[in-house]
Parts: sequence; C-alpha cells; structure tokens
Amino acid sequence: MPSEPKAARSLLVGVIGHVDHGKTALVRALTGTDTDRLKEEKARGVSIVPGFALLRPVGGGEIDLIDLPGHERFVRAMVSGATGMRAVLLAVDVREGIKPQTVEHLEIARLIGVRRGVVALTKCDLAGPDAIAARSAELRAVVARAGLTEVAVVPTSVVAGAGLAELSEALARLLRAAPGANDDGFPYLPIDRVFARPGFGTVVTGTLRRGRLAVGDRVAVMPGGAIATVRGLQIHGRPVQASELGRRTAVALRGVELADLHRGQALAAPDMLEASRWIDVSLSTVAGAAPLPSGTTARLLYGTTEVGVRLRLLDRDVLEPGETAPAQLQAETDLVVPAREPFILRSDTPPATLGGGRVLDPLSRRRRRNDAKVLTELATLTEGKPKDILTARLAREGAAGVRLTDLARLVGIAPDRVRRGLTEIGAREIGERFLGGPAFAGLRTALLDALARHHRDHPIEHGLPLDRLARAAKADEAVTAAALRDLIATRDAAQTGPLFRRADFDPTRNETEHVRALEAVFRKGGLTPPDEIEAVGRDIRRQAALKYLLASGTLVRALDRVQKRTILFHRDAIETGKAQLAQTFAGQPTGFLAKEAGAALGISRKFSIPLLEHLDTVRFTRRNGDRRVFLRDGS
Repeated sequence: MPSEPKAARSLLVGVIGHVDHGKTALVRALTGTDTDRLKEEKARGVSIVPGFALLRPVGGGEIDLIDLPGHERFVRAMVSGATGMRAVLLAVDVREGIKPQTVEHLEIARLIGVRRGVVALTKCDLAGPDAIAARSAELRAVVARAGLTEVAVVPTSVVAGAGLAELSEALARLLRAAPGANDDGFPYLPIDRVFARPGFGTVVTGTLRRGRLAVGDRVAVMPGGAIATVRGLQIHGRPVQASELGRRTAVALRGVELADLHRGQALAAPDMLEASRWIDVSLSTVAGAAPLPSGTTARLLYGTTEVGVRLRLLDRDVLEPGETAPAQLQAETDLVVPAREPFILRSDTPPATLGGGRVLDPLSRRRRRNDAKVLTELATLTEGKPKDILTARLAREGAAGVRLTDLARLVGIAPDRVRRGLTEIGAREIGERFLGGPAFAGLRTALLDALARHHRDHPIEHGLPLDRLARAAKADEAVTAAALRDLIATRDAAQTGPLFRRADFDPTRNETEHVRALEAVFRKGGLTPPDEIEAVGRDIRRQAALKYLLASGTLVRALDRVQKRTILFHRDAIETGKAQLAQTFAGQPTGFLAKEAGAALGISRKFSIPLLEHLDTVRFTRRNGDRRVFLRDGS
C-alpha cells in the first residue's frame, strides 16, 4: 500500500488590522478564497468570525491564512483565531494609517509571542509615491515597537493587482525561514465549529495547536472527558490520514454526539489535560494602558475558550503598563488548558485588551504572595527548560514524589517523552511516582537514621516494620518500600520477616540473659509449650525478651481460630513436627485428620489445632474438609 505523501512545510499566519483596511479583499486576491462565509458578513461587508484560506506560494509549502475580524466588537472572535498563529500579515490602509484596532491587534500579537510578520500597505492605487514612502516608514517604526523584527512593508492594490506577487513572496520568505515548531507529542485542537455532515457524521474544526492527529486516534473532548475516535480528517477540504502541528483541520468523530460538543471545548490526548480553577501565568500588560491592580476581574481568552477570572499578582500590588510579572488567575468555571499556552486578558467595561502571556502551571493552587520560594519556582517555570522544571518540581515534592501524568501536564509534553527526560536527570520511578535523585538519596539517609535511632533505643529488637519506617521518613509506604529494597540491594539494610534493620546491626550481640532463659523454656516445651502468661507474666524484662524472640522468628505465634487462643511454639519444635508428620503420612494421598496428626505427634487438640493452622498458613499443608494434604510433596 503506497504511503501518504510527506506533509508540506506549513505556517499559520494571522491576517490582522483595522476594519475596512482591506484584509478580506487581500486574502481573496492572494488565494481566490472569500473568507467571509456568513450571510451577515456578506451583507454588512464586515468580518465577524475568523475566516480561513490556503496560500500555496511559488517554491512550495502551504500557508494557512486566518482572516481575523478587525472591528472592535469582534476582537474576542479575533483572539480565538490569533492564539495559534506563528506570524502576522498586517493590513494597513495607506490613507488612514495606524488606527486603534491596528495597535490592539499588534499588542495581541506581541502578548502571545508572535515576533515575525509582513505588512501589506493596501489601496496604494489611491496614493502617490511620497505618501506611500512616508506611510511605510511610519509602519516600520510601529511594528518594531510591537516586537516584530525584520518586517517587510509591501505596497499593494487589489484593484490594480499591484504588489500581490511581491506580498506572496514576502510570505514565502516567512515560511522558508520559520523555525520548526516543537512537537510536544500529544494533540491539542481547540474547537471553533461543530456541525454534522452527511457521510461524515459529527465534525469539528479548529487549528491543531500541538502534536499530530491521525485517523483512528482516540481523543478526549475537554472539558467533560468524553472519549471519541477520529473517523476522518481534512485540511482545506483535502482528505488526509494525518494532520500536523499548526494546520487548520476538520475532524470527523465517532463515539460522541453532536449535542455534546460546542465551541470552546478542545480535543486532546486522553488523560493529558485536567480541569482546574487556578492557573499560574506569566502576565504582560498592554503598553500605554492603565496600571493593572491585583484583584482585577477580567475575561480570559485562550484557544477558543472565554471565561471570567480574577487576577492575583504574586510579587506586587499593581502591574504597570508594559511590565511582566508572575501571577495567578482564579476562574469562575473549570479551565482546561495545557502548559505554555498563550492567552489574552480583556476587560468588559470598557472593552479593551489588558494583557496576555503564557500559562505556567495549568493545575495550580492558591499560592502565597511575596514568597521567595514561590517566586523562584515561577521564575523556573517561566525561563527554564523542561528538564529544569522537572528537577524543580521533584525537589519541591521531595520524598512524596510526583505522578508521571502530573509532570507531563506541568511541562505540557507527552508522558513517554517526559519519562525519558526524567531518566536523564536521574529521577527514580517508584510505582506511579517519580522521585528526584537527591530526594531518593535523602530518603535512604532518613531511613538509615531512623533505624539507627531504633537500634540505639531498643538494642534487643530486630528492627522496624514498613509502616513505622514510612511514618518516620514522612513518605508513602510504596515509596518507602522501594527505598528499603534499594538499601538491601546495596547491603546497607537487611530484612528479617516483616522487620528491617541496618546491615551493620547484629541484634544477637545484644541478647540478654532473659532472652536466652525464655528461649530455653519454649525450646524445652517442644510441641507442648507453656502458656504465654505463665512463661512471661508481667515481668517487663521477659515481655521485652518475648517481643525480641517473636521479631527474630525464634518463637512463632500460632492461632486456634475456633477457640480464639494462641500458642507460642519454638521454631525448632515446628520443624520437628513437620518432619514427623511427613514421615507418618507422606504415603497417604487422601491426607490425614487432625486427631491422627495429634496422635502421631503425641499432643492434644490444644496444641495440634493451632499447629496445623499455622502449617496451613505457611503452605506446608492444605485443608480439604476435615483432612489435610501436603504441599510441595511434604517437604
């Protein structure tokens, strides 16, 4: 079966600018596509929602043009298309020049990190050479202040057909020079349209913001978590088997109803995104705007989602125009957004863009303000590479460890890739959690210290059980068990039954006269040992000796479940009983009765029943009705 052709090099370019400056006409002239598809848009001559067109420049590749609404009333719709763009095509009427929406669109591009673009000076058939030259110089200065670098200004006229080839070539240069986008290893597609199409069923469209999406993939619809399967894919009406990062994509879904989908949701890899009410962000304010105080309520726009939030600055009370600071946003409803996603903040009254930036931690909690540790952590999230962020989070959580899925969500990278990074920084995988190398070494030290203290204070005890060591180290039992296994492997610790001790500790060195005397009593008793109270009584020293003998396995407590009483046997007596039973009954395939065992051993039911129940527990025998048979051939 022939393979699908390699995906063409592509670039997503937002077409921005003030209303009536000719964006839609320019896109139509470049591509032949009319991006005003709604009746209201055609009737009013104003773009209301983002429109999409494909430009195939000379030299190869594909440029997805997003015609973004320019009217102030539709800026929110403009932002929904803008957050995926990697470059801009700014359209400016040569006669009118810079207008309010021109500035706001450039600010939005700056806030979400766009640094590359082209300026189309439109309607140049209505202006002379001097006016065109003056306006071009003005625009170069304005876009430079907005952070766009090496921007070409191309005079054009749709009416005269002038400058269109030069503009197409300038866009092609953007495409050729575009750095490769990082593939985070999981798909993320904010949904901007939902509809049904005969033969395809439920269809959603959007810009594939991350990763790769292929026919047959399982995706989660977030928020909500419904699981669907990709039935088919199209890019600009062309069926494809897979869509790549940055492409405008139509996705036919199976397994989800049309009524369960809406604009503002997103498709993502199952379990990759999770809802939260708090997110950490790096926030920059609009240059020239009013100061932005902590506590401000605003509208958060990311992907195709819009939700009310309250701003919480973490290192100051007011963010001055043009400044950047760490902050938190507390949402009115659940947010489902990946790390490093761009966003915009807007006010309702008056309607204006306040700021924007990037999501640092999409699953945060309320943090302390002006806290040095918090600010250091957020600085790492802002400036650090993924491995730096992983190292910092592992250090913060210490012996508690962090789940792989939580680390993947923190850096916004697929779990399998995060696992490789964790291995490279020396993290230890324990069950579903990872510990940093220093945290794991610290846990080892804490466990050895806890054992040393116990050996010092209780010299005749053999050690501590897992649960007490976990409490002493303030760690999860599964994590503690893994650290103990590591200590045993490196011969720093040892285990006897359920108890752990330091390898350099020999409890037999500290056996007392009371231990030896009590053991002698039970050894002499054999299979008819004395009662525990009779042998130990209330003597504290003998009670300590009994605890020691039980911990070491020298004495074994056997239970008679029917009579609800226990008998203490010396381990040597148990071995003697096992040998006698094997010798007496090994040739009987149907096994033996309890009374037969008692007769063979010469003991009463008081001793034979708890002994036999213990042998069942250690799988020397197995009870079948009233009879018992040997396991492991009676050995």
